[in-house]
This record gives sequence, structure tokens and C-alpha cells, in this order.
Amino acid sequence: MTMSMPTEFEQASTQGRPSQTEMTYAQAIREAMCEEMRRDKDVFLMGEDIGVYRGAFGVTQEMYKEFPDRVMDTPISEAGFVGCAIGAAVEGMRPIVEIMFSDFMSCCWDMLLNQAPKMRYMFGGKVSVPMVLRTASGGGTGAAAQHSQSLEAMLCHIPGLKVVVPSTPYDAKGLLKSAIRDNNPVIFLEQKLLYRTKGMVPSHDYTIPLGKADIKRLGTDCTIVTYGRMVQTCLAAAETLAKEGILTEVIDLRTLLPMDKNTIVDSVRKTKHLVIVHEAVKTGGLGGEIAASIAESDAFYYLDAPIRRLASEDVPVPFSPVLEKGILPNEEKICEAVRETVS
Repeated sequence: MTMSMPTEFEQASTQGRPSQTEMTYAQAIREAMCEEMRRDKDVFLMGEDIGVYRGAFGVTQEMYKEFPDRVMDTPISEAGFVGCAIGAAVEGMRPIVEIMFSDFMSCCWDMLLNQAPKMRYMFGGKVSVPMVLRTASGGGTGAAAQHSQSLEAMLCHIPGLKVVVPSTPYDAKGLLKSAIRDNNPVIFLEQKLLYRTKGMVPSHDYTIPLGKADIKRLGTDCTIVTYGRMVQTCLAAAETLAKEGILTEVIDLRTLLPMDKNTIVDSVRKTKHLVIVHEAVKTGGLGGEIAASIAESDAFYYLDAPIRRLASEDVPVPFSPVLEKGILPNEEKICEAVRETVS
């Protein structure tokens, strides 16, 4: 017997809400940006090759035609145009910045570490930095070591930032709208292999609050905590495990900073087992923070087995598809981790 629950969108649909449309993850992100730019003239988009070239992954396709003055191609200087965005945000604009690959955030690290997240605090709340930085994250595309990293744990170590990682088109649109309307700098990580995935998205305007996890599947035997592309992989593993009589609860964090730890704690109290899955490398990864949160809560006393972390190997991402596939978490590895945990 499998146990699943309706998603937030499915719940809304049963309550007589407006119609829905099937679209890709990339289309949902583009639709969110276009709708927010129509709603608020202070929202604008900037980044490398996002105009006629439509961005490295085609997300900004045709946007320059509707917003010729608010879709801005930039020089190849991440530090320069992210710095410009911060200045514009301080002055009341709401910039959306696209960086081609998350690896290139290293080129504007000072802006993300010392500038954008610190200004509101250092000016006693008199200054806000309502900026969204969108970037493609993760591996699985054969893009090799400098274009495939998952660096979310580094970002979550910076007070003042918010870090979002949506896993579905529905979540991507709702979370991006909330990020654009937020008065703080938000890093919006888009896993590359999700861009072409499809899902149903409401036709009406909606937002998803930042900092709220989503239980993608109910279960009683083991909790899996994950985010981004690994959500789909964990759900596939849950289907396989259900055939063996192991009912796993899959929690999609959606927002990594701030993190919805209460949902994790409540789930672990119920299932008494925890497996954490992420694509980033294990050492220093977010899995350690999640595990520590359980160790520091009363849920620790409910555990019937040690917490298990499943992540990528601590190596640079290989160019070879065979080697790359070998270092990443997959359905088989997740199933085995859950079996060992509940046995």
C-alpha cells in the first residue's frame, strides 16, 4: 500500500480554484518573471546573453521583446553587474540577476558575502536589498567540474541571504514570485536537469511562502529530507520501496535558508528514521546541518537508527558521463540507504 498526499496545487484545485496549465520548469520561471514585471515597473532583469540569445538555458526567451528597456544584457563581469544590481535594489528597484552557472558566483563572492546580505543589518534596517539572483546549479549534464557544482551549503552559511531551491514547475513559479516581492536578497537555485520537466501550474496569481517545506509524499516508516532535483529521484525510490512494504515520507525543503525544521522534526517523531539526500558533496553539505538539528531536538530520542546522509562523492564533478553518474546519488543508492536504516 502506498501513501501519498495531494500537493498544495492539487489541494487548491479541489477547492474550485481557477484552471491550470501544463508547462515546463523553465516556462514557469519565465512566466513568474513576466507577470511580476507587468505587475511592478521596478522589476527588471539583467545578465549575460539573456536578450536575443535567451540565456544559457533558454529561460528568458522572447522576454526582451515585451520588456525592451528592462531586459539588460551585461558584460562578462559578474562582480560588476551583481554590484550594479545591489545598488539598484538599495535605491528602490527590484532587480532579477541571472548568472549562467552557479559556479560563477565565485566571481562575485564579495557581493554575496560582504555586501548584499549585510547592508540591511549594518544600516539598522533603514536600507533594504530586494534582489533575486537566479542561477543554474548541479550536475548530470556532462558540463564538468567548473559548471556542475552544487554550492548551496556555502550560501546558507551567510546570514542575511535567503536560499531557495524549487523542484517542480508549480513550486518554481510560486517561490520565484515570493522571492521577487521579498525585501531581502534571495538566491534562487535552478537545477539544470529540471528545466525541461513538466507539471501543472495554476493560471491565477499565487505565491508560495519562503521558509515552508512541502511533504511531497506521506509515509510511516522512514523520513527522506531532500530538495531540488533529488526530490524526483527520492519520489521514484519511494515508489520502489512501497512495493517492498516500506512507506517513506518525502519532504521537499524548497527553501534552505530559512529552513523549515519543524516539519522535519514532526516527521522524524512519526517515522523514527531519517535519511537525508542531496546532490552536493557530503563534507560540509547541508545534510550535516539537518542532522544536527534533529540531534538538538527531542526528535533525537524517537530515532530507532542512526541518521543516514546520502550525497555526491567528495570529488570534482567528472566530465565523463559514466564517472559523473557514479558519484551522484541515484534511486538505487537511496533505496539501499533506506533499507539499511529501517532494517
